[in-house]
Amino acid sequence: MISGLWNGLTGLNTYEKALSTQSNNVTNANTIGHKADEISFEDMMYQSRYGKGVNIQSVEKNFEQGNIKLTNNPLDVGIEGDGFFIVKDIVNDQTFYTRAGNFKIGIDGTLESADGNKVLGSQTNISNIISSDATTQFNSDYSNSIASEIISNSTFNQSINSKSTNYISSAVDSGISGNGFKTASGKVADIDALLTDYKEKLKLYSANPIVPGTSSSSQVTQIDFSDFTSKLQGPESFIETYVNGDLVKQNFEIDQQTTINKFADKLSNLKGLSANVDSNGLLTITTLTPGKNINITSPAINSGGYGVVETVAPVLGSGIAMVNSSRDALKTALENADAKLLEMTNTISNTSLASVGQLQLKLNNLNISENNFGTLSIEDGAIYAKDGENKFLIGRLETASFINPDSLLPQGNNLYSIGSETSEAKNATSLNKLVGASVELSNTNLGDDLVDLMVFQRAYEASSKSITTSDEFLKTAIELKR
Repeated sequence: MISGLWNGLTGLNTYEKALSTQSNNVTNANTIGHKADEISFEDMMYQSRYGKGVNIQSVEKNFEQGNIKLTNNPLDVGIEGDGFFIVKDIVNDQTFYTRAGNFKIGIDGTLESADGNKVLGSQTNISNIISSDATTQFNSDYSNSIASEIISNSTFNQSINSKSTNYISSAVDSGISGNGFKTASGKVADIDALLTDYKEKLKLYSANPIVPGTSSSSQVTQIDFSDFTSKLQGPESFIETYVNGDLVKQNFEIDQQTTINKFADKLSNLKGLSANVDSNGLLTITTLTPGKNINITSPAINSGGYGVVETVAPVLGSGIAMVNSSRDALKTALENADAKLLEMTNTISNTSLASVGQLQLKLNNLNISENNFGTLSIEDGAIYAKDGENKFLIGRLETASFINPDSLLPQGNNLYSIGSETSEAKNATSLNKLVGASVELSNTNLGDDLVDLMVFQRAYEASSKSITTSDEFLKTAIELKR
């Protein structure tokens, strides 16, 4: 009878805790990233084959995947798979782990969790700047967006962004006739051609990011018009050639040297070409677009044919070296038009969790742009800021995984800390997918939890009944003794 009292008491204690655990699951059914508690029971010691009650064996977190809900908030992130976001309480210098990805921007421009802890990850590194002058940050002078490309492979994430000043308004005629003379419209046409080439090569590199690759080179064609002074005689004479099937012709004008110089100028003002001729009549035609082939055919003076003396074949190149060759050609063309180029490469290499830190989101604090913020988005963990037509890689969320996540200690506020039996945190990038503009919902199963609540309630009532029944037995025994 005494044992019955104590058994009932253990039941009351145990099921009171079980009711508390299960009601906690129910009340957190709408808590972002909540992981349900699972309670297990065990029987207590036995004496002469009689049990001595019930006890809680363990209360463990169920880390099964919760549903992913689209929120359209650009800073929300849901984990699909294993792993935890890493956050830090900088006031107390404590690191925690969480599945709740409802993030926000802090006053200082860093990424924070909903309760103000700093979200940790890998910050962008400005790995390369190409500038026509000492400018290292995009400002209002750079009004023309040239290119913006996102590149990634197994070892790094990268964004390459290029802008220029207004080359249409700055371009003017320049040069010496016969020696690379360019009109303003010819310069603009060259830049447009090189812009197209640069974007195409960036796309090629993005599809197959080879580092370093091989450089591109231009085609050089020479034609020897050394007898031009004797053949260009009078208004009926002319000099001509075909470029990619199109006739380029110059009639006699003023004198022989003027005529051949003007012929070189016409060639030079074709889109993507530069030409010069010396006093001996050696005409050199160079393509401005690295790797591009042109056909120079049927050169002639007064229908008398000439052969091509020398041609250096173009080389397309590969990888980032190919892109750089195209970019350098574009930079030269822009500077010839009295414009400026600024290109910035932002890179994040795959690193260990030991190097993670706070994530700054303000573009001016990152020395990327004079503008504070771009339009933020998080795509598969990579954080981007779009400023106009340019999209900058500014950071990457990192996630941690554990061999034994059950050993993590719940701290409230959706936070977990490392316990005495928790394994070392490992990078979980390959174990999950980070879904932007979404959050992971609680994995609480309301149906099962409500049924368990009723079962625990009945068990609690039954335990109390065993106490009252044992009390009645004791009362009866005492009365019998009297």
